[in-house]
Amino acid sequence: MAQFVDWDLAAATAGALSKSGPAVSYEEAMQVVAQLRDLTDEAAGHVAAYTGLTPQIEAPPVRVVDRKDWAAVNISGLREVIIPLVTRLSGGKQPGGVADAIGSRVTGVQAGTVLAYLSGRVLGQYEVFSSEPGQLLLNAPNIVEVERKLGADPRDFRLWVCLHEVTHRTQFTAVPWMRGYFLGEVQAFVDASQSGEHIIERLRRGVATLSDALRDPDSRSSVLDIVQTPAQKAVLDRLTALMTLLEGHAEFVMDGVGPEVIPSVESIRSKFNQRRAGGNPLEKAIRRLLGIEVKMRQYAEGHKFVHGVVERVGMAGFNKIFSSPLTLPRLDELSDPDAWVARVHGPVGLPS
Repeated sequence: MAQFVDWDLAAATAGALSKSGPAVSYEEAMQVVAQLRDLTDEAAGHVAAYTGLTPQIEAPPVRVVDRKDWAAVNISGLREVIIPLVTRLSGGKQPGGVADAIGSRVTGVQAGTVLAYLSGRVLGQYEVFSSEPGQLLLNAPNIVEVERKLGADPRDFRLWVCLHEVTHRTQFTAVPWMRGYFLGEVQAFVDASQSGEHIIERLRRGVATLSDALRDPDSRSSVLDIVQTPAQKAVLDRLTALMTLLEGHAEFVMDGVGPEVIPSVESIRSKFNQRRAGGNPLEKAIRRLLGIEVKMRQYAEGHKFVHGVVERVGMAGFNKIFSSPLTLPRLDELSDPDAWVARVHGPVGLPS
């Protein structure tokens, strides 16, 4: 099999480059971990009551991690997905000697560099690659660091984060087909490459682009450079629509529940939005090339879409979106909730 990335080197690089967390005592760290676990359980009750979505699949307990562990979990998940795809595309060919060995090590360092950067930013994640049905991760050092920078009440901020991440867990556990659909689209994206023989080099260029962005804020490259076929563009449109929906839904839920259970939520939201919009030029360039800027737009666009649909057909009507892949919004419907409502519900008026 043609080797794509030296995963062990990627993990070692991410661990070595990950920033240290904020200064906390051992006792404080244990209190943070315990409270995040408790607040995850509390958030689950709020999310279920607000959304009307009931988990159909039992998920493992939340895993509270540090930055190094977060990177390791994500490397493990990517490895589980990418190796089988590359093996199939390469026809099971064995590595091509020194050139492939060197290439895999270079890509390993680059991938580790990218994940080290992200490990210092991500507050939480529902990681779906490494196991069925997925694993909820909360990055404790980042949560503590951000709440301190915002001057937020720790319990309020932690519950606010948990509401968002638990909503993602609910999306995958209350909708049993969601994980398989998402992974199938990832596979379809790779399959849509015109030449399986060259997909490894394109993936390597994509990783190199992200790594270079950490050093060169003036880079004009984009990870979308690896998207070369109309078929890949079609798959990417579906994935973009899905991720915008999931992120917007999580934002809508946390904003809907928050005022009822988090006294300082208005202040937290205002300060957090300012933090998202800020950053020096280097930070902004990195966010753009890593796709973080796109994710920020997904929060806003997805929230507006979910709000528009709920306003028209209510929460139960919105939940029809999870009936099957056919009822998911198309990319052009995200800016036109009426179009989705008309396609899925038929002509309806505003709920009374």
